[in-house]
Amino acid sequence: MEPEHIRASDADRDRVIERLREAVAEGRLTPEEHEERLDTLYRAKTVGELAAVTRDLPAERGTGPFPTQGMEVSSDEARRMAAQGEGRENIVAVFGGAERKGRWLVEARTNVSVLCGGVELDLREAVLSQREVTIQCAVVLGGLEITVPHGVRVVNNTSGILGGCSLHGTDEVTDPNHPVIRLTGTCMLGGIEVKVKKPKRRKKKDR
Repeated sequence: MEPEHIRASDADRDRVIERLREAVAEGRLTPEEHEERLDTLYRAKTVGELAAVTRDLPAERGTGPFPTQGMEVSSDEARRMAAQGEGRENIVAVFGGAERKGRWLVEARTNVSVLCGGVELDLREAVLSQREVTIQCAVVLGGLEITVPHGVRVVNNTSGILGGCSLHGTDEVTDPNHPVIRLTGTCMLGGIEVKVKKPKRRKKKDR
């Protein structure tokens, strides 16, 4: 199903309502125009009908979908992936392993739970659902390895108990236009490692 035909959720409407409020505050819409668009918004049934309400307004800063640096992905493909998102994802590895790689959607909140196992997240070809996403970590007697392309900033807000998080300089990125990965949660008797690698070269037949 094309993204514009997907049924709009309450959360979708709330985001558009907030954008309209900002547009009034910025002087882009008059109060009368704001009221007219609210009427249209409440009548909208699909994501495509909601998008039409703000089509002539600049995108809200910090919203996605947002390809990580170096990813070859069209805006249409990114929007299609984002439309299929649910806002959060749970990745669990208990006495085993789990991984995400290639083209995948990083939800606004990703919960990673590791117990006596390991998880690998490769974000080099990923699409972020928004410019800043949060990875909530619960790592016990295991490891979490995150690979990002150059230019992605990683902020560590995790707590370490006989364990810790190594960022390898990814916290030194300061450009406000670059994507941000925020790590939260706890690492106990385990480790979280974030490393930087160049995006893989895609073969012509894969493009």
